[in-house]
Amino acid sequence: MYPFSQSVNPAVRTHLDAQTAFMNDMSKSFFQSFQQMCDLNIQLVQTMLEETALTSQQLLTADRQSELISAAASRAQPASEKLRAYQQHISRLAADAQVELARVTEQHVQNTSRTARALADEVARNASEETERGLRKQQETVQRFVDPFVRSGYGGNGEARSQGNAGAGAHAAQGQSMQRGDGNMAGKSAHSA
Repeated sequence: MYPFSQSVNPAVRTHLDAQTAFMNDMSKSFFQSFQQMCDLNIQLVQTMLEETALTSQQLLTADRQSELISAAASRAQPASEKLRAYQQHISRLAADAQVELARVTEQHVQNTSRTARALADEVARNASEETERGLRKQQETVQRFVDPFVRSGYGGNGEARSQGNAGAGAHAAQGQSMQRGDGNMAGKSAHSA
């Protein structure tokens, strides 16, 4: 209906289109009812002005006081009937406006609620995907934070594993050389003696 940018989600677009169509039809119904009410008011005012002009003409042309009273009385009855007819027209217009608004609402409510459900499902799906992505990123960040310590050889107790292993290896090598050295020393001293 309206041009949207490509970044707008299709579910949002269809829901906005449905809402816009609903609001347009509701506005048309309201304005038609308002226009009919205005036309009725204009018609009433025109009729009342014509009646007033006729009554004043009869009152101005009356020669006797009895003609004056009879002219005024003869116009009072039709004026009250016209006001009653006006009230009936207003009641009919109000009823017609309610029927029209109910028809428009019924026509659009299914489509609007369907698109609203689709939009809610889309939002929920996107939210769960974003939550999963966020959790994965947090897990990766924690893993990257822990990995440098594991790779560099730091254990859980804070000692360097590689240094400890290297130290144990150095102690073992020293012990072996001392044993060899003692043997060599004993061999050398036996040779010198």
